[in-house]
Amino acid sequence: MIISLFLKTLIPISRPFISTLTPIRSNFIRTMSSNVVFQLKLHPLTGNSEWVVIQEDQNDDVQQPLLATTSYLDMLNDSARNRAYRQAIEKTITKPSHVLDIGAGTGLLSMMAARAMGSKGRVTACESYLPMVKLMKKVMRVNGMGGRIKVINKRSDELQVGGDIPSRADVLVSEILDSELLGEGLIPTLQHAHDNLLSENPLTVPYRATTYGQLVESSFLRQLHDLHNNEASVPDDICLTPPGLEGVLSVKRQQYAMHCDPIRKEIKLLSEPFKIFEFDFWKRPESYGESELCVKATNDGRVHAVVSWWVLQLDREGTIYYSTAPRWISSATTTSPIGWCDHWKQCVWFVPGNGISISKGEEICLHATHTDTTISYNFDTRVSTSEVSHHGMTAENFQLVLSPERAAIYGDKAWRLSMLKAVESVLQGRVRSLCLVADDSVFLPLLVAHLSEASHVISLLPGLKERGLQYLLGVAHDNHLSPNHIEVLGKRAKQVTLDDTDQKKVDLLIAEPFYFGNDGMLPWQNLRFWKDRTSVDSILSEDALIIPSKGILKACAISLPDLWKSRCCLSKIEGFDHSVVNGTLGACGNLPDSEEGPCLPFFVWQCGEYDVLSEAFDVMEFDFSKQIHQCEGKSKVNFTKSGVCHGFVLWIDWVMDLQNSVVISTGPDKRYWKQGVKLLATPKTVGPEISKNAQACYSAVLEAIFNPSNGDLKIVHEFL
Repeated sequence: MIISLFLKTLIPISRPFISTLTPIRSNFIRTMSSNVVFQLKLHPLTGNSEWVVIQEDQNDDVQQPLLATTSYLDMLNDSARNRAYRQAIEKTITKPSHVLDIGAGTGLLSMMAARAMGSKGRVTACESYLPMVKLMKKVMRVNGMGGRIKVINKRSDELQVGGDIPSRADVLVSEILDSELLGEGLIPTLQHAHDNLLSENPLTVPYRATTYGQLVESSFLRQLHDLHNNEASVPDDICLTPPGLEGVLSVKRQQYAMHCDPIRKEIKLLSEPFKIFEFDFWKRPESYGESELCVKATNDGRVHAVVSWWVLQLDREGTIYYSTAPRWISSATTTSPIGWCDHWKQCVWFVPGNGISISKGEEICLHATHTDTTISYNFDTRVSTSEVSHHGMTAENFQLVLSPERAAIYGDKAWRLSMLKAVESVLQGRVRSLCLVADDSVFLPLLVAHLSEASHVISLLPGLKERGLQYLLGVAHDNHLSPNHIEVLGKRAKQVTLDDTDQKKVDLLIAEPFYFGNDGMLPWQNLRFWKDRTSVDSILSEDALIIPSKGILKACAISLPDLWKSRCCLSKIEGFDHSVVNGTLGACGNLPDSEEGPCLPFFVWQCGEYDVLSEAFDVMEFDFSKQIHQCEGKSKVNFTKSGVCHGFVLWIDWVMDLQNSVVISTGPDKRYWKQGVKLLATPKTVGPEISKNAQACYSAVLEAIFNPSNGDLKIVHEFL
């Protein structure tokens, strides 16, 4: 039997242009005029995108929320990085030169170069992102460098010798590196610079970068991509990845940035570290490269992933290094950065399926390739990568690409059984129901249709749209669904009318909730479901059931020393005052009493050292049986553990049935969801009252106010 699905409305999605030639941490479009930029901003409760106009002469306060979630602040707080660059620049630039800084950011490297040359020489700072250009000029004015450095608001491939710069530069300083090394456009940037902007045999800082890898076994890493094998043990009779179509719902074949140290105890090392690629900054790199490696196994096991990192040699002589290696790697010449930082992590490449079995002493062939912007791997095995279903379709026809965390959620036995229990509960006693799935879940339409053959399921798929439709069509046969069970509208909730339901009222409104593209947002921004519920209120029946029935905002006090240090206010960096950038970059720690840092999304388990200092407590409830409205909540928390409190972690528990018996938690012990982290301006010593510590706070009050117009959550705290 087959399923009947059709897409009634398609809304085109436009993608902003993103430059890859300089370090870009936000989506933006620059106009022909260099003093205006359009930055993309997403409304969390509606899913609508809008372009915010940023002009060179406008007030910087407007830009603060746009830059708080970038990696600039964390990077500038990385003292090991700053020190290594300063040492290398002072060692390399020993005479007056023409120095070009590509992707200048706040101008730190440009100022280091200018200082190294004294009053002579020339420095050109190239930065394409207007908000950063504005910050750079502020920083330079504060440090008396405004007249010594020429700032150009262009991409480096737009610079013209004889126009923007008088001659080719003798020295290149740059920091256009991401966790993978190449993702910010290092290769095309260097190619253009060597072809058009640099003299022959230029000096460069850095001098060279080398990538390394290691084979590992890890069931946790496997769970982040191997949905097909994960769901095989789930007894709910739903098949998201049918046999022959294992890759139809999968993660993208790429490297994923991840802190691997927190899962060290869950990783079995299967090889020694091996060198993969070497990139010299002082000469023109190639766009494509290959490396054939024979890697000898040091243990028996299954290769689930390649963990990789890079080592930066900043000077020609090889005395100054910076490494992104995990802490289990030790070397006489390279060390991991002092402390924890979030802007550079290790990378993980998932080996398809259940991995590759290997025995100690056995050699396995690894084929590594790099393009302009990526590094990828393939193993010389006989595992077939072709996928053909028994009804002649391939996964490529309707493949959906998920984030690793979403793939893990869909394969998680506990999560799926909770969803099964919740849907069985709400369908009990109901026949011929009309169910509306409000979000981008592809699991719930199949589950509801499977459990209630007489029901009709309408799925909005507001983000996935036609791609989601094609996926459901592709897996329908293998889920034994009856005709006409599922209909895909591919539109947003506010656009749905009774015409879309054939004048029938909706009996069941349901969501996970999951909205495609929202993975990196704050937990309460999934309250878009509440906004959607309000939008479809007129088409709900009087006794309609709404699942989840409510959301509970929960919190706990936490010690996060590494994250706090990376987000605290800047003062002097290698002798240069950066305090003027704190507000725009959303600094959290050491703020003046009148200012407050933003709440930011993080995987808490990825945030370095942390320790929970209180029980989890309820802050407020969101009742989805009612239309969206302003909510306020206030709770007192008693500290259960002595330590230094750096802030509060907040998340939402979703109550998935009317009896409050099925709750999906997204708290800090759940590694597939991001939490909201509200850091304190000043850390507090806390402890239980029984500790009798006169210097400690024993309790605190946390108050939150939810704004239904923009999805913001205002958080106020007081220590008692």
